[in-house]
Amino acid sequence: MATSMAATSARVPATQNENENLPGLIGRLGDDVMQLVDTKITLLKVELKEEANTFINSAVMIAVGGIIATIGFALVNVAIALAVATLFANTSLSQPAQYALGFVLTGVVYLILGGIVVLAMKSRLSKQTLVPPRTAEEIRKDAQWLKKEL
Repeated sequence: MATSMAATSARVPATQNENENLPGLIGRLGDDVMQLVDTKITLLKVELKEEANTFINSAVMIAVGGIIATIGFALVNVAIALAVATLFANTSLSQPAQYALGFVLTGVVYLILGGIVVLAMKSRLSKQTLVPPRTAEEIRKDAQWLKKEL
């Protein structure tokens, strides 16, 4: 009978130990899930910052291209317009009409060049994705892992 009581008392602490381990395991699982979520949020922040920097850099380059195109448009228009106007010197057009024709032709050329720069930068920006690919992939992997574990 004494051995029976000793065996029973030995089983009780084992059961209590198992009960203590279950809440501890659940607590650790909760901590691990929170750490995983914190890591994913940090990764998301880093990727969003990288994407924002890419968009900002591209926007700055578009602005710089626009300013350069505008300055070039103004200066070269004057020079080329005067040169084109001299080509029409032997025509029956008045001198103001010759200058106007020179400015129009030069303006068309620079509008086309500026449009090409803007479209190239727009195309470059359109290739950027709004959803950070690494974070999305990690979240998909974690969701699959959690489904398998639970």
